[in-house]
Amino acid sequence: MLSPLVATFRTPDLRKKIFYVLGILVLYRLGTTLPSPGVDFKEIESCVDAASRGDSGQIYSLINMFSGGALLQLSVFAIGIMPYITASIIVQLLTVVIPRFEQLRKEGQSGQTKMTQYTRYLTVALALLQSTGIVALAATGNLLPSSGADCNADAILNDTSVFGLSIIVLVMTAGACLVMWFGELITERGVGNGMSLLIFTGIAARIPSEGRTILQQRGGLAFGLVCVAIFLILVAVVFIEQGTRRVPVQYAKRMVGRKMYGGSSTYMPIKVNTAGVIPVIFASSLLYIPQLVIQLTNSNDGEAAGWKLWLQDNLINPSSWFHIVAYFLLIIFFTYFYVAVTFNPEERADDMKRYGGFIPGIRPGQPTADYLSYVLSRITLPGSLYLGIISILPNLFMDIGGGSASNIPFGGTALLIIVAVGLDTIKQVNSQLMQRKYEGFLK
Repeated sequence: MLSPLVATFRTPDLRKKIFYVLGILVLYRLGTTLPSPGVDFKEIESCVDAASRGDSGQIYSLINMFSGGALLQLSVFAIGIMPYITASIIVQLLTVVIPRFEQLRKEGQSGQTKMTQYTRYLTVALALLQSTGIVALAATGNLLPSSGADCNADAILNDTSVFGLSIIVLVMTAGACLVMWFGELITERGVGNGMSLLIFTGIAARIPSEGRTILQQRGGLAFGLVCVAIFLILVAVVFIEQGTRRVPVQYAKRMVGRKMYGGSSTYMPIKVNTAGVIPVIFASSLLYIPQLVIQLTNSNDGEAAGWKLWLQDNLINPSSWFHIVAYFLLIIFFTYFYVAVTFNPEERADDMKRYGGFIPGIRPGQPTADYLSYVLSRITLPGSLYLGIISILPNLFMDIGGGSASNIPFGGTALLIIVAVGLDTIKQVNSQLMQRKYEGFLK
């Protein structure tokens, strides 16, 4: 059991990569605790504690989870990795719309370098936009609720002048660019995907504090039941994340010069959860728009319009059945949408035909593309249902338990990211161990 772990640290270059990754993760966590200039840290802590006791502050809960709680503290890395994730998704989706991007994607390494450059530029623009919006909400007192005598949301920022707010915006934008650089360094010189590991670190950093909160508020019995439920969900997530549909592929023999190539049998793996966590992020972002509108149009007269009350009771309240059903349907829709954008059956069929590959019993060309579309549509249905069920579990617990569970980091998106990143990192370490004839982690 421990022999692969021992072999990992006995390999000099692999040990060096692991310590390199750990060092960058330590710097990242240090930046998430470092407050931005002009921010009253004590007042922030009081308001964050007040927000954690209620269901308010849901609008940025996804970004706050990805940043490891740094967003609501207005730290240097408050924006975190979200601008880069959003930019990567936008650039990936634009490859279907813009022919130039489609051409760059087919050019190989040089085209990928150009696409990465475009992603960086878009990341800076999105980081500037997000930091401006967050600082504006903090300056008007709408970022955190003013609940309790110890919290004054209007006193979070010491200097609300244009110059003071501009300094905070620039610091947060620079922090987002630095986080993007950290992720690229991990991917290039370390082990695993850098951006995924930064998200994993941010989520894992919140687990001890949130577990302690559950233990203090609910007691030992409820904490034990939560741990058992988390373990069962974790096993189910690992089982489904590892599930693939293996489409058999046969390559015909062909002569190149005096050598014969091909004649081998392999398979094309199609994962049950092909879309990953992207549909959950899309659906969550779309459902946060109504609360953003309400907070930006909030008035101080104490009277709320009828449409605002309806949105708060049905669409914004995470424990309402309307919110749960809308969230579930949006995840299913975005799963099919993202899979249709990222997986092109015609392109896969053309690649197989170009290299002499075919699916046994299926003619090359358009029949192969039709067969792949059929298999993909059949396997996307259980994948979308799985994503929807896992994501709405925390909302169901809130409705069944009758309490607030808005800060549970174990359910939905957090579990999916933790499992997916953990499995991907272990696979990369395992492949490097297998290259050195060591026995890997996955047997």
